[in-house]
Amino acid sequence: MSLELFDLKGKIALVTGSTHGLGMSMAMGLGKAGATLVVNGNSSQQKIDKAIKEYGREGIKAFGYKFNVTDEVQVIEAIDKIQKEVGPIDILVNNAGIIKRTPLEEMEVADFRQVIDIDLVSPFIVSKHVVKSMIVRKQGKIINICSMMSELGRDSVGAYAAAKGGLKMLTKNMATEWAKHNIQTNGIGPGYFATSQTAPIRAEGHPFNDFIINRTPAAKWGDPDELMGAAIFLASKASDFVNGHILYVDGGILATIGKPSNEN
Repeated sequence: MSLELFDLKGKIALVTGSTHGLGMSMAMGLGKAGATLVVNGNSSQQKIDKAIKEYGREGIKAFGYKFNVTDEVQVIEAIDKIQKEVGPIDILVNNAGIIKRTPLEEMEVADFRQVIDIDLVSPFIVSKHVVKSMIVRKQGKIINICSMMSELGRDSVGAYAAAKGGLKMLTKNMATEWAKHNIQTNGIGPGYFATSQTAPIRAEGHPFNDFIINRTPAAKWGDPDELMGAAIFLASKASDFVNGHILYVDGGILATIGKPSNEN
């Protein structure tokens, strides 16, 4: 019975930005739990096709759709097509996002708006149009990918922190409005993970690598596979009475103020 709570067989999961990185890791988890994946990207069809093959090598059934999550017309057309060709979406993971590392006083307004548009407005757009079918069917799971920057600030990521802080509150409000329809809306806040993007700064002796190891109670970078459990939990029946919660998968960073400078 306990394993059945986490079984996603027969479910269809749309994961935005799932052609690489942490989005792919979470989608892999959903697929391995039995879900049929709908893979989204916007940079190229080739990248989507490559991801579909990678999921296939793991025995996961996946379909690919290229659309811009910030363009409401494209989103409406894509969701309609997905639901006709694959089926109704049971699980939505709003993962697509960007970060621009620029001090606020130097940041162009257009760049600030772009980060907000992709990281905050797009989850609203996609959720708005996916949830309509969920409301009719009286069931659904929405997972917004937040960040530790939903809680903390850091130099040069002001736009990202503003977006992810807003996404935390959008998640709570989605839960407030849609829980009565048996729809659970929650978030995942990843910590620092060992991905291809972080490889250059994970070298031994690199100041940022040392900072993360010392700042994290688990004393390591996260393995992307360690995000799978959180995604499966929030997408499954196991979380049917969990709503408006942000699950931080960060090795304990947010639990502590950190080590004193004189502590090894």
